[in-house]
Order: sequence, then C-alpha cells, then structure tokens
Amino acid sequence: MKKFLLRCLILSVGAGLSVPEACGRSAIDRQPPKLVVQIVVSQMRYDYLLRFADNFGERGFHTLVREGSLCKRASYDYALTRTGSGLATLTTGANPSMHGVVGERWFNYTTGEAIDLAADKKAFTVGSDEYDGQFSPRGLIAGTVGDQLKTVYRDSKVVSIAFDPVSAVVAGGHSADAVYWLNGKNGRWVTSNYYVSALPQWVEKFNEEGAVVGYSAQKWEISRPLKAYHNDVYTDISIDTSWKLSFDFLTRKKYDYDRLRSSPAANTLVRDFAVQSIIYEGLGNDEAPDLLNIVFDGSRYIGEKYGTGSIELEDSYYRLDADLASLLEFLDTQVGRDRLLVVLTSDHGASDPIRADSRVPAGLFDNGQFAAIISGFLVAQLGPGDWLLKFENRQIYLNRGLIYQKGHNLEDLQNRVANFAIQFSGVSQAVTATALQNGHFTGGVLERMQNSFFPRNSGDVTINLMPGWIEYTEGRLSDSGSPYNYDTHVPLFWYGSGIGNADVEREVNLTDVAPTLADILGIAPPAASMGATIPEVFVPRAAED
Repeated sequence: MKKFLLRCLILSVGAGLSVPEACGRSAIDRQPPKLVVQIVVSQMRYDYLLRFADNFGERGFHTLVREGSLCKRASYDYALTRTGSGLATLTTGANPSMHGVVGERWFNYTTGEAIDLAADKKAFTVGSDEYDGQFSPRGLIAGTVGDQLKTVYRDSKVVSIAFDPVSAVVAGGHSADAVYWLNGKNGRWVTSNYYVSALPQWVEKFNEEGAVVGYSAQKWEISRPLKAYHNDVYTDISIDTSWKLSFDFLTRKKYDYDRLRSSPAANTLVRDFAVQSIIYEGLGNDEAPDLLNIVFDGSRYIGEKYGTGSIELEDSYYRLDADLASLLEFLDTQVGRDRLLVVLTSDHGASDPIRADSRVPAGLFDNGQFAAIISGFLVAQLGPGDWLLKFENRQIYLNRGLIYQKGHNLEDLQNRVANFAIQFSGVSQAVTATALQNGHFTGGVLERMQNSFFPRNSGDVTINLMPGWIEYTEGRLSDSGSPYNYDTHVPLFWYGSGIGNADVEREVNLTDVAPTLADILGIAPPAASMGATIPEVFVPRAAED
C-alpha cells in the first residue's frame, strides 16, 4: 500500500494531478455508492477505541477496524469544540471561521438578542402540538454535502435522524428531504414545516405504537462482569448479590425524557428509528445515491452526566458497539456491501472530570463569577451601565451599542478586557476579536482560536482555559470546548464500497470528510469546503483490477 501511494505521489507531481487522479480514483471512472450512512457518535474520544477494545464484540467497531479504513490521527483544528460546530464542520468541510457556527448560541451586537443556531420562530412543529419543532437550518450559512448532492442528483434523498433537534437539523443541511428528532415533552418523533407539511405514515405509526415508553423504562444492567471493566467510578448503580450491577432506576410505565437521554436506550432508539427510515424511505433502492445522517446524542449526555472514567460511560459503549453491529448487519443485508458506504466519526471529544485525589493540573472555571467580575471591571473603567452583553461559550460579548453611544474606542476596550481576563485562575489565553480578525496566526492554540472565529457571531474577547480545566455546570462532570487533544482527537472510520483496509497514520483534519464524501459521490465539494480528499482510504485501482 505504501509503495502504491508513493508511486501515485510521484505520478501526480510529474503530471500535475491530484493524488486521487493519479491513482485512478475519480468520480469519472467509479460508480458512487447507492447509500452513504454518516454516523456521528457525539462526544466520542479516540482513546475509547483503545481503552475498551478488549470488551468490544467482533461485529461492531472491530468490523470497521478489520474491514474498513481508520484515520488514527483525525482531529478538529479549532478551539471551541462543540456539537453544533463539529456537525457543521463535518457536513460543510469548513472550520467555524467559514461556516459561522461558533457554538449553538451567539449574540446580535445591534439588538442584543440571543441567536440559537437552529431555532426558527417562523417554523412550527409537524407531528405534535408542542413547540419542539420550531427549528430549521436557516442559521447555517454554508452549504453541505447533502445540499450539493441534491443539486446534482434530482432523485437522491437526504435524511437526517438524531435524538436532539439541533443535531438533526445541522447534519441534514438546507435541502434534506426528511429531518427527524425526538420531542422532549411527549416522546414523539417530529420535524418542522421547513421540511414537510405532514409526517409520513410510517413515522405516525411508530409514534402511535408508543414504543418510546419502553425504551425509557428499560432497566440498565452492566453487560460484562464487574472485573472486566477498566473504569471503576459509578454513581447511579448498586451492587446486588451477584457480580452484576443494576442501575438504580425504578421501572416506569410512562415516558421519561431525562432518564432516556442519559441511558444507552437513547442510542438504541435512534438506531431502530434509522432502520425504519431506510426501509420506508427506500434509501439505497435506486440508482441515485442517497445520504442518511445518524447522530447518537445519547453518548454525549451519558459522558456529561457520569464522566469519562465511569462504568456507566464504559458500559454504554459496549451497548453502542452491539447497536452498531446490528446496524451494519442490517445495512449489508438490506443495501449490500457493494452499494454501501459508512462513515463513522464524532463531533468532538470530552474532558476528564475533576478528581480531588488527582495530581494532574486541572480545575473548575466558574462562568457566573467570571462574568460578574468582568461586568464590575467594566463599570469601574467606564462608569455605570450594562457594558457586558453576555459571557457565552468562552466568549465575552460587549454591549457595542452602548460603547459607541458613549464614544468609547472598541479596540482599546477589548484589549483592556483581555488583559484583565488573563489574570483569572485557569485562563490560558485571552484574545480580542480585532486581533483574530486582522492577525494571522500559524500553528498552535492561537491558530485554532482563529479558526473558531467568525466576525458576525463571535465575541469581543475569546478565552481559552488551561489544559484540564472545564467550565462548572451543575450536573455535568465532563465537557468539551477546548483545543486540547482530549476534545479534538476523534475516531474516523470508512467502510464499504471502494474502501480499502488501511490505517491512515498521518494527521487528518475533519474538514477532509466532506470533500472525501463528495469525491466518492462524484460531486463537487460544498462551496465553503477547505479540506482535501483522503486518498489512503480507497481501494487502490491495481488491487481492484
């Protein structure tokens, strides 16, 4: 394989071609798969593959390792690693500095209004009387792979399924045929009128059968002997007289959203609904390639609630491995390996919880206290007034309207706030919007902070916490949002038609996923894409011949 790639590189340099063209891998001479399934396991760190490998079954993650290609050093190249930003990067092939998703919420400097990424007051719920359907992709300013696919293949279908509405909407893009998420109040699968005016009959049937109640009522017992687990911390479990641990929940006969979302049943529910969508939407059945996005948000909720070192999190990945095995088996049977492409990755990683007995430097950062002190500093500098608009997602938003009204210099004030903020415990860097907009940083944390910056949506000052530090949030032990390895390094698998069995050892940027998918589908990359095709994952032409 290495010799083949070297030959391709030599040929490409001599002929002025890209590596895929030199290797004979192009949309011109290969048929695209009939179904692409992009799976995002929210908050999955790369090291989970290594830590839990000995307890995984043979037909889940091990199938992807054994029969697919794995990019071992796939990372996000920006600082504010959040779910919305990660999904937007995967689907557009761009960093937040291009696609504009700096978080799931930002602020309008003119009106002071909070802007939620996927919220849309003009939209209404389809499938429920609640307001949980007021979502659309209008906050996403860049096109996605799915959008590009729809412009080329008129008969292609794009479907997106997730536990959370923001995940489903961002993954689906602007042109999706169907986007579904779970209504948090009543447990029904819903969508918004941005996509359709009524739910398909199969979704209505799924809802009417009330199956979601059964998922939320499932008793969670560990799936391995206690001694087989690598983690040793637990909170919501009790030990019975045998080796088993039972998660101490009372069995309920009604829908319980909070319990469901932070249990493995959330991922199983999404898997089962995705299987139904493949059957009833007819995905992969005709010659036009289809795209199905599946986001397993349950993994993020479990990680946040129980922490990266918990038995709960570890066991949830063994159950996810079983769900993945079932899904792969269904896809191989329903669609066929020669007509299928599966991509599995994550939107970001996770920080470790703060442990009192640990000697590793770490700490909790109190957002509320920080915002109050910054506000007090501004009053001391400028006099009475609401000078601080908001501190959100490690960004300080100043009240620009008031600043301009009083005749203050914005750049000077940004610098003063940044210099003051850097004095706080846990703050590693504080960089102004002016510096991020006008400067050019090459490499390191500052470049990643710049890659997270989008002038219209980002704050006046962005801070970065020291390694190991996390923001204090009640009920949350693990978090994301940093440029460090534990938040940026995630798995990236390729499996299916035209995919070889290779370990890609070089660094791969997650902006490369969208252009690689575009190349496989025989379409142009999304307009804002900055990534490059990953040629190592393809079966070499010589091997196919």
